[in-house]
Amino acid sequence: MGSLHGKAPNPNFERAMGICFKDNRSTRLIGPLQVQFVGENPSSNWARCSKLLCSSMRKDASVSESKRNAPGPLSVSMEEELEHVIRFKMSDFKILDCVSTGLGGRADEIVFEALVKNRLSPLYNTKVVLRRLKTTQAQRRGKRAIEVLKKLAPRRLMYHSYSMQVHGYISSLMSNGHSSFTLVHGHHGSFSLRHWLQQSDWLPTLEATLALDEESVRKVGDTTTGGPAVSRHSRLIRVLMRDLLIGVNYLHSHGLAHTELRLENVHISPVDKHVKVGILGNAAYFHENAENDNTTENDLDRRQMMIAFDMRCVGFMMAKMVFQELMDPLTFTKFKLFFSKGHDPSCLREYLLRVLDHRLSSGNVGFQILDRNWGAGWNLLSLLLANKPSKRISCLEALRHPFLCGPRWRIAPSMEIIRWGLGSTAVRITEEYIYSLPQRRKLSHFIELMEMLTPHSKPKHWQELIPGKWRFLYSTGRHIGLTLRQPPARVLIGDVCLTVARDSKLNNRLSLTSDINFTVMRGRNWPHNKIGINGKLVINSSSRIQAGRRLYLKEENTVALGQPSFGESNAEHVLAQKLSSTRWRKVIPFEELPSSLPAVKLISGDIDLTMSLDIPLSEDIDAARNVIREVRTQVPPALFDLSKFICGTYVDSRLLILRSVDGSALLFTRSCLHESHNK
Repeated sequence: MGSLHGKAPNPNFERAMGICFKDNRSTRLIGPLQVQFVGENPSSNWARCSKLLCSSMRKDASVSESKRNAPGPLSVSMEEELEHVIRFKMSDFKILDCVSTGLGGRADEIVFEALVKNRLSPLYNTKVVLRRLKTTQAQRRGKRAIEVLKKLAPRRLMYHSYSMQVHGYISSLMSNGHSSFTLVHGHHGSFSLRHWLQQSDWLPTLEATLALDEESVRKVGDTTTGGPAVSRHSRLIRVLMRDLLIGVNYLHSHGLAHTELRLENVHISPVDKHVKVGILGNAAYFHENAENDNTTENDLDRRQMMIAFDMRCVGFMMAKMVFQELMDPLTFTKFKLFFSKGHDPSCLREYLLRVLDHRLSSGNVGFQILDRNWGAGWNLLSLLLANKPSKRISCLEALRHPFLCGPRWRIAPSMEIIRWGLGSTAVRITEEYIYSLPQRRKLSHFIELMEMLTPHSKPKHWQELIPGKWRFLYSTGRHIGLTLRQPPARVLIGDVCLTVARDSKLNNRLSLTSDINFTVMRGRNWPHNKIGINGKLVINSSSRIQAGRRLYLKEENTVALGQPSFGESNAEHVLAQKLSSTRWRKVIPFEELPSSLPAVKLISGDIDLTMSLDIPLSEDIDAARNVIREVRTQVPPALFDLSKFICGTYVDSRLLILRSVDGSALLFTRSCLHESHNK
């Protein structure tokens, strides 16, 4: 508990109480009181000040209660609306001299912790929270929380498990003639979920609070407890996310939207080990007339929008639980900027790799968690944060998602999940930069499977999806580096991007731009010092797209005995063997390798090449020729000569596969960095 004794005072409590601090030993103004601290221990001074403050509060409460004999200023109609909860008096409580850190309220609220001292009350000797609502808007929130309780009364057990329990209220008439309304609700732990995540030892402490034993992890489909930090972190996120989604789905099933799902509004009860989704003071009905069962088209649209808003909030909470870096307000602002610009959430991984300064996903726990199980975590996060409300996943669908279902629960994946898993695994292999023979075969196999499962094979689909900037990841063709050669110019290739723009919506012409960034390294110490002259090679071309097919040429002898092959025929032969296995038979829509597959044919025009360097190499033009020759050697030929792209075989919101004239496949991922990261 973040008690006020011996610790820094709660800033939310200070703001709510109107307390002004100058420094640890300076004058503190508390309402009309002025206290001068002289001692060396500011915590003990604050404890004395808080006791003085709470003592003055008790005196004010007793005086105001002695002045009134009437029940309070509530009207008869309001009394009837609030009759399903208890109406307390201030004398029923003993105000405590400390407030938990996680109970920080808004500027129009004053928060107390108290014990019920009325022996006749069913809550006798129970710790509760008194939330005094000062403004009219705040009082409206409190009465709304009580009204929602009446709506949820038929399933009170679920309400008690997944929401803060509202016990009742205190209504009184102040000395200035204004009414006072105080909400009395349950005390569910000292920390909100935000405060838990801000603790340095939050993982073991929260595991102990939730008592994650074998029985509890079995409820989320897991088989083990403990393990590496990544496994423990992943298991804890699944437990919290499932509990949170069950609570939100409970509200949605009763025609209510939370509308205020944030980490600071969610608490974890150490008693029943459940996530509490707040006091529901801002909960809203899906239908404007909640009493009328007849739903119109506008009501259905309103329902979809409100559910989508809640699911987006759940997605932001999940992102913060996975990536601790997003707890920083500046980093989270960049994160939200990605969505405000309309970028597709399926490209979020590519964006976060650069924004969080992680060139490799293996160096970050959050990336490892979402990359597991064929990248299922990224898929769930993209569905929760989808730009279009109609595309966002619902609570029930999220609870059945593979990321939230442990190995005990066998979930039949959809075709979309299978495509996502193949693409995510291929991207992860390309990041390792060690392309041994097994890895190259596996990448070729995954690319072939993706081409067979392509969701978009018509030119009109490609015209909608292909425009944008694509970063080159991998080529199934020949790879040539610097290690075993002595080239005249040592060039290190950086990011290689292909930008596709649509000339007009009325025709099928596309403009292609290949940007090849490189560094010319000088001197003999280049293996250890990669600093040099930065340059850029830009190739422009235009292309027309039309429907076509990719033919598979069947040969009798694809591989000679005892002779290794890296060609496409060998990959297709291995693919044909794997298609006959039981594992892929249920996924692939045909039993054997087909003679052809639908594709989009690319008919290219002339090309234009431009090279620029930060600093001139020398006056000799041969140096520039050597650089171009070396770039052309290391880069796949189709990226240097765009006319060698002959067809496109796969495209979706995040991945692109193009085939060149030599039969090799080039894998790209969509990049949003040029628009978001530089802002």
